[in-house]
Parts: sequence; C-alpha cells; structure tokens
Amino acid sequence: MRKLLLSMAMVAGISGSACAQTLPQDQVLLFSSFRNDGETGLHFAYSEDGLTWKGLRDNKSFLTPKVGNKLMRDPCIIQGPDGRYHMVWTTGWWENNIGIAHSDDLIHWTEQKMLPVMAHEPEVMNSWAPEIFYSEDTGEYIIFWSSAVPGKFPETADRGDIRSTINKGINHRVYYVKTKDFKTYTDTALFYDGGFVSIDGSILKDGERYIMFLKDETKRPEPEKNIRISIAANPEGPWGPASPPFSPEGVWVEGPTATKIGDEFYVYYDAYMEHRMMGARSDDLIHWENISDQLTFPEGTRHGTVLKISRAELEKLKAVD
Repeated sequence: MRKLLLSMAMVAGISGSACAQTLPQDQVLLFSSFRNDGETGLHFAYSEDGLTWKGLRDNKSFLTPKVGNKLMRDPCIIQGPDGRYHMVWTTGWWENNIGIAHSDDLIHWTEQKMLPVMAHEPEVMNSWAPEIFYSEDTGEYIIFWSSAVPGKFPETADRGDIRSTINKGINHRVYYVKTKDFKTYTDTALFYDGGFVSIDGSILKDGERYIMFLKDETKRPEPEKNIRISIAANPEGPWGPASPPFSPEGVWVEGPTATKIGDEFYVYYDAYMEHRMMGARSDDLIHWENISDQLTFPEGTRHGTVLKISRAELEKLKAVD
C-alpha cells in the first residue's frame, strides 16, 4: 500500500510538472518600470518564468526623462508590426501631455517628445499612465490614458476622490487618440467610462477578444483602489461591464499589466502603499490565484508594463554598461 501511494505521488508530481506553463525557448519577459517618483527614468527587469525577475544594468536607468516635468512614470512599451518599439509615459503629476519616444533596440531612443493630448481642456488636472496598443484590424496605434476634468463627469454619487492640495474633484475617465505614423493624431475622445473613477488601463489581446485591466480609483465613501477587468470584441470598444475586483481585498494597488504564458494570464500590479509588486494568475479570468508571495522583483520596482522579447534582444540589453 505504501509503495502504491508513493507511486501515485510520483505520478502526480510528474503530471504537475508536465502541465506547468512555460514560455517558448527563445522568448523571455521584459518588464519596464520606474523608481521613486520617476526622476531616474526607464528601468528594465527580465524573467524566464513570469515569477522571478532580475534587474538589468545593475538596476540603473536605461533612459532619463527630458520633457514635461522631467519624470518618466508608468512607462509602457510595445513592439509594432515593423519591429520598432514605441514608448509612452507620464511626464508629471499635473500635466496636459504625455511623453513619447521610439527605438529599434530598446537601448537607443529617438528624441523625447510631448504629446499635448489634453491641451484642449483648459481645466484638465492631469494625464496619467498612458498606454499604447496596436490594432491589427485598422493598422492604427491606440494611445490611451486617464485624465480628470472638473465638471466633465459627476462625482458618481460621492464615489469621487478629492485631492486636498487643490480642492478639486477627481473624476478620471480613460481617453484616447489614434495614429498610423506618429505624425498626425485623431482628436482626443472618450475611451472608457465604467461609471467610476478609472485609471491605469492596460489592454491584452486574447484571440478575438480584448481584455482591459484597470484600476477603480474610487476613494469615497469607501475606498476601492483595486483591479478590475472589462472585455470588448473591438479594441475601441464598446467595453463590457467591469468585473468584480480580483486584487487582494484591503490592499491599495495600481498599474496592472498582463501577459499570457501558455493558457494562463499573469497580471502584475504595484502595491504602492506596501512598496512591493504583487500579482495574480488565472486560466479563465474568473478564478484568480494570488501569486504575490511567489514573485521576486528588483527593489523599488514601480508601475510598468510587461512585453515579450527574444533571447537575442535580452543579450543585447545585458551587454549595456
């Protein structure tokens, strides 16, 4: 009987190992992030399993901010169909613009520029956490971010936030522009309104659907400060109702970014009050496993994005002094 149980345990162990979700052999994950308030610029870490993340360049910056309020917060990087990388970021706390730059190798970047995406709103308070997504359907890049515009939206039955330093309501919604060439852009339009204060949207395409991970920034009457999901059949929506929160209850988090390893979704988010990165894993977007205690990130890692790169690209990044 003891031998039978041992055999069964060994089979279970082999089966569990065989079912582990892994990346293709020539692929690794790269995480772009910032430190402190964003004054040091762009930092990179990489992972081969989605759990253990190692800093590159001894955790030093790969690019320092030059525009706006000279911060580089919430850096989002994607690779276009032509192989070129495109990055957008938050340039300051109370700006009407976002930063943008491009690179062929993640090392050498074009001149940093500001996109005045909310300059048409004289009362706008900010332009936070921009992200960029390429639409295969239209061949356009969708750039979206969150802004608060006093009077634009009601405080949704006292669900708004008040920043005491400026005594104005925070009613963030997600806005966007589109471009094909990064020279001309569409007019700014509303991208997502879930009926609550929404920031830090991030999109992952999965088959024929588009999954947006976002933060419910509601602070009053009871704080939410959690991560939810909205799904659409088109990258410009319409977006479905937000899911219940799946980040840990009572922990204030922000900056979700997601990838897929095999059949499993990995979502990472910044537990900024606890000064750590946390995360969750799911194979159905309904049942979530808290993997925070399995994660290892370089000290000080903040809100960023995850993307897949080749091992050859990783070796080039490792070679940077």
